[in-house]
Amino acid sequence: MSLDIQSLDIQCEELSDARWAELLPLLQQCQVVRLDDCGLTEARCKDISSALRVNPALAELNLRSNELGDVGVHCVLQGLQTPSCKIQKLSLQNCCLTGAGCGVLSSTLRTLPTLQELHLSDNLLGDAGLQLLCEGLLDPQCRLEKLQLEYCSLSAASCEPLASVLRAKPDFKELTVSNNDINEAGVRVLCQGLKDSPCQLEALKLESCGVTSDNCRDLCGIVASKASLRELALGSNKLGDVGMAELCPGLLHPSSRLRTLWIWECGITAKGCGDLCRVLRAKESLKELSLAGNELGDEGARLLCETLLEPGCQLESLCFTAACCSHFSSVLAQNRFLLELQISNNRLEDAGVRELCQGLGQPGSVLRVLWLADCDVSDSSCSSLAATLLANHSLRELDLSNNCLGDAGILQLVESVRQPGCLLEQLVLYDIYWSEEMEDRLQALEKDKPSLRVIS
Repeated sequence: MSLDIQSLDIQCEELSDARWAELLPLLQQCQVVRLDDCGLTEARCKDISSALRVNPALAELNLRSNELGDVGVHCVLQGLQTPSCKIQKLSLQNCCLTGAGCGVLSSTLRTLPTLQELHLSDNLLGDAGLQLLCEGLLDPQCRLEKLQLEYCSLSAASCEPLASVLRAKPDFKELTVSNNDINEAGVRVLCQGLKDSPCQLEALKLESCGVTSDNCRDLCGIVASKASLRELALGSNKLGDVGMAELCPGLLHPSSRLRTLWIWECGITAKGCGDLCRVLRAKESLKELSLAGNELGDEGARLLCETLLEPGCQLESLCFTAACCSHFSSVLAQNRFLLELQISNNRLEDAGVRELCQGLGQPGSVLRVLWLADCDVSDSSCSSLAATLLANHSLRELDLSNNCLGDAGILQLVESVRQPGCLLEQLVLYDIYWSEEMEDRLQALEKDKPSLRVIS
């Protein structure tokens, strides 16, 4: 829990009546109110509504993961419908809101001209609910900029109302519809809406939406025409090498300034990687890339690593697959821009980790974050990792969660982290089991070295 005069931030706490009575005065004055997964009931919603009516300072309200239902949401929204309300961010994610409740939400949007962000993911809105919502979004008084609709049971039928919103809202900046079955037809409609829109879109997230290689031609046009676009998330879609070939001309367009591209599990092979490498060489603006879960093979890994060593490539964050380990030692040693490497959920095993450590131990390495969770790492790798922690002066975060480590391996890490020359700030060890004696050692380590956090 975080609590100060400006913010009330509580997560995963069952609130007793006494505790609730203590918090109510804060609901009336805090700028930020976050009650995440706190078991809120309909009765609590009435209290929240009353408190919000007399809180002119409220800028953010987050009630994520509470079973409010349509009635509870309605009650809370009533508290926002006052002339003094200046709320900017509202999150009702995973609150059991249904399509039937979207009518009230739609009406509320017409009375909240200051609202910029609306988070509705993980609610079963359906197409009918989305239609109602869009009627409110289209009101001239609504100036929403960011909308999240992940896991909302939407189909292609929802995309025309959303496209109408995009056309009508020049201030719109971010749309998330990931994990909805809008499929090829729906994506095409959204792209047409964006093409016709004057909005300066900054983020478009379409992961696991049934995007096809044919859609990549539409997306190519969006990337090329929207110089404002900074993030494009297309993970878990069947783009394939054909899709990459269609998308890359947009990424290479002189006006494109894309910073983040998520194309994990998209069926890309070495051929598609070759097209992507042309983009990496030409675009210094591209800083974050996820290729995890693609079958790049040795040839794709080689192409990627050769590109990362070229001066035109300034990638800072990369998620990739195990096949690349044998090629990466020189990249980690020589690349002066790569700051974050995410390889979790791959069978690197000890041999792959040792290859990575060879590069990380070189003086030229600047990597700050390394994620190796669930990579079949055992105690045998810990001597290499321990030596790397002493030799590498840039690494600040290491995640080894859900690996087969025991006391012997962790002890080697502890002995290195304890040294003044080790600058690690965060060691993540979720789902790893050790003895009580090792627990005492880890607690003592944190006490002796306040700059370090061990997360387990």
